[in-house]
Amino acid sequence: MPKLYLLLGGNLGNRTLYLQQARETIATQVGPIVQASGIYETAAWGKTDQPSFLNQVLEVETQLGPEQVLQTINLIEHELGRERLEHWGSRVIDIDILFYDDLVQQTQRLTIPHPQLHLRRFTLQPLQEIAPNLVHPMLQQTISELLIRCPDDLEVNPYSYSSGEL
Repeated sequence: MPKLYLLLGGNLGNRTLYLQQARETIATQVGPIVQASGIYETAAWGKTDQPSFLNQVLEVETQLGPEQVLQTINLIEHELGRERLEHWGSRVIDIDILFYDDLVQQTQRLTIPHPQLHLRRFTLQPLQEIAPNLVHPMLQQTISELLIRCPDDLEVNPYSYSSGEL
């Protein structure tokens, strides 16, 4: 079965609850979750005048093709209340396809691997936790190597549930 790596993120409402609901729905509609990174908190990237994000990476086995995965995760985002109001804006949930096996694909709707993942510490750090030796099929570098070379200097911190958000 193909291995799929997904990045979950959100910065509105009960962020941990939205991540949990996304994980549960992904497991039933996309495929079983093989591994899940810890949850990390990062200041907003791109559009910085908004609340911090929680992020998590999942490794999922799926029988769905890449376009079916995209359609399904977009539906999951919608069902959880995501509204696409502005690029890089605040959201209750965001689900991105990082890798689908070693597939390299670019269509009008979908680019795999995710075209910005090597530039974003909030993606690489949780990905490195569960797949440090995964090789980027285009850049021919492991996730650990990409993290070392990542130009993004935003702090990515393990999330502490002590903030009252469970």
